Amino acid sequence: MGVLAAAKQSMRRHNLFAFHEQYSLTIKYYFCGMETVVSGIRSTGHLHLGNYFGAIKNFVKMQHQHRCYFFIADYHSLTTHPTPEDLYRNVRQVLIEYLAAGIDPEVATLYVQSDVPEVAELYLLLNMNAYKGELERCTSFKDKVRTQPDNVNAGLLTYPVLMAADIIIHKATKVPVGKDQEQHLEMARTFANRFNRMYKTECFPPPYAYNFDEELVKVPGLDGSTKMGKSGAEGNAIFLADDPKTIRKKVMRATTDSGPAQPGEPVSPPVQNLFNLMGIVSSQETVAHFLDAYKQATIRYGDMKKQLAEDMIAFTAPLRERILALDADEEHLRKVARLGAEKARESARETIREIREIIGFSSAHTG
Repeated sequence: MGVLAAAKQSMRRHNLFAFHEQYSLTIKYYFCGMETVVSGIRSTGHLHLGNYFGAIKNFVKMQHQHRCYFFIADYHSLTTHPTPEDLYRNVRQVLIEYLAAGIDPEVATLYVQSDVPEVAELYLLLNMNAYKGELERCTSFKDKVRTQPDNVNAGLLTYPVLMAADIIIHKATKVPVGKDQEQHLEMARTFANRFNRMYKTECFPPPYAYNFDEELVKVPGLDGSTKMGKSGAEGNAIFLADDPKTIRKKVMRATTDSGPAQPGEPVSPPVQNLFNLMGIVSSQETVAHFLDAYKQATIRYGDMKKQLAEDMIAFTAPLRERILALDADEEHLRKVARLGAEKARESARETIREIREIIGFSSAHTG
Protein backbone atom coordinates (compact mmCIF):
# COMPACT_ATOMS: atom_id res chain seq x y z
CA MET A 1 0.00 0.00 0.00
CA GLY A 2 1.33 3.45 -0.95
CA VAL A 3 2.01 6.26 1.50
CA LEU A 4 -1.06 8.25 0.48
CA ALA A 5 -3.38 5.23 0.50
CA ALA A 6 -2.16 4.23 3.96
CA ALA A 7 -2.59 7.76 5.25
CA LYS A 8 -6.10 8.03 3.85
CA GLN A 9 -7.09 4.64 5.31
CA SER A 10 -5.76 5.70 8.69
CA MET A 11 -7.63 9.00 8.41
CA ARG A 12 -10.90 7.26 7.74
CA ARG A 13 -10.44 4.98 10.78
CA HIS A 14 -9.75 7.95 13.04
CA ASN A 15 -12.22 10.39 11.44
CA LEU A 16 -10.59 12.32 8.60
CA PHE A 17 -12.24 15.58 9.46
CA ALA A 18 -10.52 15.79 12.85
CA PHE A 19 -7.40 16.40 10.70
CA HIS A 20 -4.83 15.58 13.38
CA GLU A 21 -1.32 16.90 12.86
CA GLN A 22 0.30 13.50 12.35
CA TYR A 23 -1.90 12.80 9.33
CA SER A 24 -1.12 16.22 7.90
CA LEU A 25 2.59 15.47 8.13
CA THR A 26 2.10 12.13 6.35
CA ILE A 27 0.28 13.82 3.48
CA LYS A 28 2.99 16.50 3.33
CA TYR A 29 5.61 13.77 2.93
CA TYR A 30 3.67 12.23 0.05
CA PHE A 31 3.06 15.52 -1.73
CA CYS A 32 6.61 16.90 -1.40
CA GLY A 33 7.52 15.94 -4.98
CA MET A 34 4.40 17.44 -6.54
CA GLU A 35 3.89 20.85 -8.07
CA THR A 36 1.23 23.12 -6.58
CA VAL A 37 -1.88 24.08 -8.54
CA VAL A 38 -4.25 26.87 -7.45
CA SER A 39 -7.56 27.84 -9.00
CA GLY A 40 -10.66 29.63 -7.80
CA ILE A 41 -14.16 30.43 -8.95
CA ARG A 42 -16.24 33.45 -7.96
CA SER A 43 -19.24 32.74 -5.77
CA THR A 44 -21.67 34.56 -8.03
CA GLY A 45 -24.13 31.83 -9.01
CA HIS A 46 -24.58 28.23 -10.07
CA LEU A 47 -21.90 26.35 -11.96
CA HIS A 48 -22.79 25.57 -15.56
CA LEU A 49 -21.63 23.22 -18.30
CA GLY A 50 -19.01 25.77 -19.34
CA ASN A 51 -17.48 25.69 -15.86
CA TYR A 52 -17.59 21.90 -15.83
CA PHE A 53 -16.01 21.20 -19.22
CA GLY A 54 -13.78 24.26 -19.21
CA ALA A 55 -12.31 23.73 -15.76
CA ILE A 56 -13.77 21.35 -13.19
CA LYS A 57 -13.49 18.20 -15.30
CA ASN A 58 -9.75 18.85 -15.49
CA PHE A 59 -9.59 19.74 -11.78
CA VAL A 60 -10.86 16.25 -10.97
CA LYS A 61 -7.89 14.82 -12.87
CA MET A 62 -5.39 17.35 -11.52
CA GLN A 63 -6.17 16.57 -7.89
CA HIS A 64 -4.58 13.13 -8.28
CA GLN A 65 -1.48 14.44 -10.07
CA HIS A 66 -0.62 17.62 -8.16
CA ARG A 67 -0.96 19.36 -4.82
CA CYS A 68 -4.20 21.20 -5.55
CA TYR A 69 -5.86 24.16 -3.84
CA PHE A 70 -9.33 24.93 -5.18
CA PHE A 71 -11.10 27.86 -3.55
CA ILE A 72 -14.41 29.69 -3.68
CA ALA A 73 -13.60 33.35 -4.30
CA ASP A 74 -16.09 35.14 -2.06
CA TYR A 75 -13.75 38.12 -1.47
CA HIS A 76 -13.70 38.69 -5.24
CA SER A 77 -17.49 38.61 -5.41
CA LEU A 78 -17.74 41.61 -3.07
CA THR A 79 -16.95 43.95 -5.97
CA THR A 80 -20.57 43.43 -7.10
CA HIS A 81 -21.97 44.15 -3.60
CA PRO A 82 -24.00 41.00 -2.93
CA THR A 83 -26.39 40.92 0.03
CA PRO A 84 -25.24 38.79 2.99
CA GLU A 85 -27.96 36.27 2.19
CA ASP A 86 -26.91 35.99 -1.45
CA LEU A 87 -23.22 35.75 -0.54
CA TYR A 88 -23.80 32.88 1.91
CA ARG A 89 -26.15 31.03 -0.43
CA ASN A 90 -23.82 31.36 -3.42
CA VAL A 91 -20.74 30.18 -1.50
CA ARG A 92 -22.66 27.19 -0.19
CA GLN A 93 -23.96 26.33 -3.66
CA VAL A 94 -20.55 26.45 -5.30
CA LEU A 95 -19.14 24.25 -2.52
CA ILE A 96 -21.91 21.73 -3.13
CA GLU A 97 -21.38 21.74 -6.87
CA TYR A 98 -17.60 21.40 -6.65
CA LEU A 99 -18.13 18.29 -4.53
CA ALA A 100 -20.86 16.93 -6.78
CA ALA A 101 -18.60 17.35 -9.83
CA GLY A 102 -15.92 15.16 -8.26
CA ILE A 103 -13.54 17.34 -6.24
CA ASP A 104 -12.40 15.12 -3.37
CA PRO A 105 -11.73 17.06 -0.13
CA GLU A 106 -9.60 14.17 1.11
CA VAL A 107 -7.22 14.61 -1.83
CA ALA A 108 -7.41 18.29 -2.86
CA THR A 109 -7.70 21.30 -0.57
CA LEU A 110 -11.17 22.77 -1.16
CA TYR A 111 -11.79 25.94 0.80
CA VAL A 112 -13.61 29.26 1.02
CA GLN A 113 -11.33 32.24 0.34
CA SER A 114 -12.55 34.27 3.35
CA ASP A 115 -11.80 31.35 5.69
CA VAL A 116 -8.09 32.08 5.10
CA PRO A 117 -7.43 35.60 6.47
CA GLU A 118 -3.76 35.31 5.54
CA VAL A 119 -4.86 35.93 1.95
CA ALA A 120 -6.13 39.37 2.95
CA GLU A 121 -2.83 40.17 4.68
CA LEU A 122 -0.79 39.17 1.62
CA TYR A 123 -3.18 41.20 -0.55
CA LEU A 124 -2.43 44.26 1.58
CA LEU A 125 1.34 43.70 1.43
CA LEU A 126 1.34 43.20 -2.34
CA ASN A 127 -0.76 46.34 -2.82
CA MET A 128 2.14 48.35 -1.40
CA ASN A 129 4.17 47.38 -4.46
CA ALA A 130 1.43 47.47 -7.09
CA TYR A 131 1.21 50.69 -9.07
CA LYS A 132 -1.84 52.65 -10.13
CA GLY A 133 -0.78 52.95 -13.75
CA GLU A 134 -0.29 49.25 -14.34
CA LEU A 135 -3.58 48.41 -12.63
CA GLU A 136 -5.51 50.97 -14.67
CA ARG A 137 -4.09 49.49 -17.88
CA CYS A 138 -5.58 46.09 -17.07
CA THR A 139 -8.11 45.17 -19.77
CA SER A 140 -10.69 43.80 -17.34
CA PHE A 141 -10.60 47.02 -15.29
CA LYS A 142 -11.10 49.16 -18.38
CA ASP A 143 -14.03 46.94 -19.37
CA LYS A 144 -15.64 47.37 -15.94
CA VAL A 145 -15.19 51.15 -16.09
CA ARG A 146 -17.06 51.14 -19.39
CA THR A 147 -19.84 48.70 -18.44
CA GLN A 148 -20.51 49.71 -14.82
CA PRO A 149 -19.46 53.37 -14.43
CA ASP A 150 -21.49 53.75 -11.22
CA ASN A 151 -19.55 51.02 -9.43
CA VAL A 152 -15.85 51.50 -10.18
CA ASN A 153 -14.57 50.49 -6.75
CA ALA A 154 -11.02 49.95 -5.52
CA GLY A 155 -11.63 46.21 -5.41
CA LEU A 156 -12.05 46.20 -9.19
CA LEU A 157 -8.82 48.16 -9.63
CA THR A 158 -6.81 45.85 -7.39
CA TYR A 159 -8.50 42.62 -8.50
CA PRO A 160 -5.22 41.37 -10.07
CA VAL A 161 -3.42 41.91 -6.75
CA LEU A 162 -5.93 39.80 -4.84
CA MET A 163 -5.69 37.15 -7.53
CA ALA A 164 -1.91 37.17 -7.15
CA ALA A 165 -2.27 36.77 -3.38
CA ASP A 166 -4.60 33.80 -3.90
CA ILE A 167 -1.96 32.11 -6.04
CA ILE A 168 1.33 32.86 -4.36
CA ILE A 169 0.06 32.37 -0.80
CA HIS A 170 0.49 28.65 -1.59
CA LYS A 171 3.56 29.23 -3.82
CA ALA A 172 1.72 27.73 -6.76
CA THR A 173 3.57 27.16 -10.01
CA LYS A 174 0.58 26.10 -12.12
CA VAL A 175 -2.68 27.99 -12.55
CA PRO A 176 -5.48 26.75 -14.81
CA VAL A 177 -6.81 29.88 -16.52
CA GLY A 178 -8.74 30.78 -19.63
CA LYS A 179 -7.81 33.42 -22.19
CA ASP A 180 -9.69 36.12 -20.26
CA GLN A 181 -7.46 35.59 -17.21
CA GLU A 182 -4.06 35.39 -18.89
CA GLN A 183 -3.32 39.08 -18.31
CA HIS A 184 -4.11 38.69 -14.60
CA LEU A 185 -1.77 35.71 -14.38
CA GLU A 186 0.97 37.74 -16.06
CA MET A 187 0.44 40.42 -13.43
CA ALA A 188 0.65 37.78 -10.69
CA ARG A 189 4.08 36.83 -12.06
CA THR A 190 5.01 40.51 -12.08
CA PHE A 191 4.06 40.98 -8.42
CA ALA A 192 5.83 37.77 -7.35
CA ASN A 193 9.00 38.68 -9.21
CA ARG A 194 8.88 42.28 -7.96
CA PHE A 195 8.67 41.10 -4.34
CA ASN A 196 11.61 38.77 -4.91
CA ARG A 197 13.72 41.57 -6.44
CA MET A 198 12.83 44.16 -3.81
CA TYR A 199 13.75 41.90 -0.91
CA LYS A 200 16.54 39.96 -2.66
CA THR A 201 14.83 36.63 -2.07
CA GLU A 202 13.47 33.68 -4.03
CA CYS A 203 10.39 33.39 -1.85
CA PHE A 204 7.80 33.20 -4.63
CA PRO A 205 8.14 30.96 -7.68
CA PRO A 206 6.59 32.52 -10.80
CA PRO A 207 3.19 30.93 -11.62
CA TYR A 208 2.34 29.82 -15.14
CA ALA A 209 -0.83 28.85 -17.02
CA TYR A 210 -1.68 25.16 -17.02
CA ASN A 211 -4.45 23.12 -18.62
CA PHE A 212 -3.53 19.51 -17.81
CA ASP A 213 -1.91 19.04 -21.21
CA GLU A 214 -5.31 19.06 -22.91
CA GLU A 215 -7.08 21.43 -25.28
CA LEU A 216 -9.38 23.67 -23.24
CA VAL A 217 -13.05 23.08 -24.01
CA LYS A 218 -14.93 26.30 -24.72
CA VAL A 219 -18.65 25.77 -24.20
CA PRO A 220 -20.84 28.17 -26.23
CA GLY A 221 -23.95 29.87 -24.90
CA LEU A 222 -27.52 29.14 -25.93
CA ASP A 223 -28.06 32.77 -26.87
CA GLY A 224 -25.68 32.55 -29.82
CA SER A 225 -22.68 33.87 -27.85
CA THR A 226 -19.36 32.08 -27.99
CA LYS A 227 -19.16 31.52 -24.24
CA MET A 228 -21.62 30.15 -21.71
CA GLY A 229 -21.95 32.52 -18.75
CA LYS A 230 -23.40 32.51 -15.25
CA SER A 231 -26.02 35.17 -15.76
CA GLY A 232 -29.41 33.49 -15.78
CA ALA A 233 -31.09 36.59 -17.20
CA GLU A 234 -29.89 35.84 -20.72
CA GLY A 235 -30.80 32.16 -20.40
CA ASN A 236 -27.64 31.19 -22.21
CA ALA A 237 -26.31 28.73 -19.62
CA ILE A 238 -27.28 25.20 -18.62
CA PHE A 239 -26.54 24.92 -14.90
CA LEU A 240 -25.47 21.64 -13.33
CA ALA A 241 -28.44 21.90 -10.96
CA ASP A 242 -31.08 22.62 -13.63
CA ASP A 243 -34.04 20.23 -13.64
CA PRO A 244 -35.22 18.58 -16.89
CA LYS A 245 -38.11 21.02 -17.40
CA THR A 246 -35.75 24.01 -17.12
CA ILE A 247 -33.22 22.49 -19.50
CA ARG A 248 -35.88 21.77 -22.13
CA LYS A 249 -37.22 25.31 -21.84
CA LYS A 250 -33.78 26.91 -22.20
CA VAL A 251 -32.71 24.75 -25.12
CA MET A 252 -35.93 25.24 -27.06
CA ARG A 253 -35.36 29.00 -26.81
CA ALA A 254 -31.78 28.74 -28.09
CA THR A 255 -30.84 31.10 -30.91
CA THR A 256 -30.85 29.65 -34.44
CA ASP A 257 -31.57 31.06 -37.91
CA SER A 258 -34.15 30.51 -40.65
CA GLY A 259 -32.40 27.33 -41.78
CA PRO A 260 -30.45 26.43 -44.93
CA ALA A 261 -32.29 27.34 -48.13
CA GLN A 262 -30.35 24.83 -50.20
CA PRO A 263 -27.89 21.97 -49.67
CA GLY A 264 -24.29 22.85 -48.88
CA GLU A 265 -24.90 26.22 -47.24
CA PRO A 266 -22.34 27.17 -44.55
CA VAL A 267 -23.46 26.85 -40.94
CA SER A 268 -24.22 30.17 -39.25
CA PRO A 269 -22.46 30.96 -35.92
CA PRO A 270 -25.51 30.42 -33.63
CA VAL A 271 -26.34 27.08 -35.26
CA GLN A 272 -22.67 26.09 -35.11
CA ASN A 273 -22.91 26.78 -31.38
CA LEU A 274 -25.70 24.21 -31.12
CA PHE A 275 -23.61 21.68 -33.00
CA ASN A 276 -20.70 22.42 -30.66
CA LEU A 277 -22.93 21.85 -27.63
CA MET A 278 -24.19 18.64 -29.15
CA GLY A 279 -20.61 17.53 -29.71
CA ILE A 280 -20.01 17.84 -25.97
CA VAL A 281 -23.01 15.91 -24.61
CA SER A 282 -24.33 13.80 -27.51
CA SER A 283 -23.06 10.71 -29.31
CA GLN A 284 -21.03 11.01 -32.51
CA GLU A 285 -23.87 9.31 -34.38
CA THR A 286 -26.35 11.94 -33.19
CA VAL A 287 -24.09 14.79 -34.25
CA ALA A 288 -23.45 13.17 -37.63
CA HIS A 289 -27.19 12.67 -38.20
CA PHE A 290 -28.09 16.33 -37.69
CA LEU A 291 -25.02 17.61 -39.50
CA ASP A 292 -25.96 15.51 -42.52
CA ALA A 293 -29.52 16.84 -42.33
CA TYR A 294 -28.14 20.38 -42.33
CA LYS A 295 -25.95 19.69 -45.35
CA GLN A 296 -28.99 18.28 -47.18
CA ALA A 297 -31.10 21.30 -46.13
CA THR A 298 -33.64 18.99 -44.44
CA ILE A 299 -32.78 19.81 -40.84
CA ARG A 300 -35.58 20.65 -38.39
CA TYR A 301 -34.18 22.80 -35.60
CA GLY A 302 -37.03 21.80 -33.29
CA ASP A 303 -36.00 18.13 -33.54
CA MET A 304 -32.35 19.04 -33.04
CA LYS A 305 -33.14 21.08 -29.93
CA LYS A 306 -35.30 18.32 -28.45
CA GLN A 307 -32.49 15.82 -28.89
CA LEU A 308 -29.90 18.24 -27.48
CA ALA A 309 -32.09 18.90 -24.43
CA GLU A 310 -32.55 15.18 -23.71
CA ASP A 311 -28.82 14.55 -24.05
CA MET A 312 -28.08 17.44 -21.67
CA ILE A 313 -30.61 16.05 -19.20
CA ALA A 314 -29.00 12.61 -19.37
CA PHE A 315 -25.55 14.09 -18.83
CA THR A 316 -26.48 16.36 -15.90
CA ALA A 317 -28.81 13.86 -14.15
CA PRO A 318 -26.15 12.19 -11.96
CA LEU A 319 -24.61 15.57 -11.14
CA ARG A 320 -28.01 16.95 -10.12
CA GLU A 321 -28.71 13.90 -7.95
CA ARG A 322 -25.44 14.43 -6.08
CA ILE A 323 -26.16 18.16 -5.74
CA LEU A 324 -29.54 17.44 -4.15
CA ALA A 325 -28.05 14.87 -1.78
CA LEU A 326 -25.27 17.22 -0.67
CA ASP A 327 -27.71 20.11 -0.28
CA ALA A 328 -29.54 18.06 2.34
CA ASP A 329 -26.38 17.19 4.32
CA GLU A 330 -25.47 20.37 6.18
CA GLU A 331 -23.19 18.61 8.66
CA HIS A 332 -21.06 17.16 5.87
CA LEU A 333 -20.75 20.56 4.19
CA ARG A 334 -19.58 22.15 7.44
CA LYS A 335 -16.97 19.41 7.90
CA VAL A 336 -15.69 19.84 4.35
CA ALA A 337 -15.42 23.62 4.76
CA ARG A 338 -13.68 23.27 8.11
CA LEU A 339 -11.20 20.71 6.77
CA GLY A 340 -10.42 22.87 3.74
CA ALA A 341 -9.87 25.96 5.89
CA GLU A 342 -7.46 24.09 8.17
CA LYS A 343 -5.44 22.69 5.28
CA ALA A 344 -5.33 26.01 3.40
CA ARG A 345 -4.42 28.01 6.51
CA GLU A 346 -1.58 25.63 7.32
CA SER A 347 0.01 26.47 3.96
CA ALA A 348 -0.87 30.17 4.13
CA ARG A 349 0.50 30.67 7.66
CA GLU A 350 3.87 29.30 6.62
CA THR A 351 4.05 31.78 3.74
CA ILE A 352 3.00 34.75 5.88
CA ARG A 353 5.53 33.89 8.59
CA GLU A 354 8.25 33.75 5.93
CA ILE A 355 7.41 37.02 4.21
CA ARG A 356 6.96 38.88 7.50
CA GLU A 357 10.51 37.94 8.36
CA ILE A 358 11.72 38.90 4.88
CA ILE A 359 10.01 42.32 5.02
CA GLY A 360 11.36 43.01 8.49
CA PHE A 361 8.36 42.89 10.81
CA SER A 362 9.21 42.07 14.39
CA SER A 363 9.11 38.35 15.07
CA ALA A 364 7.20 39.15 18.22
CA HIS A 365 4.24 40.09 16.06
CA THR A 366 4.15 36.88 14.02
CA GLY A 367 1.62 34.18 14.76
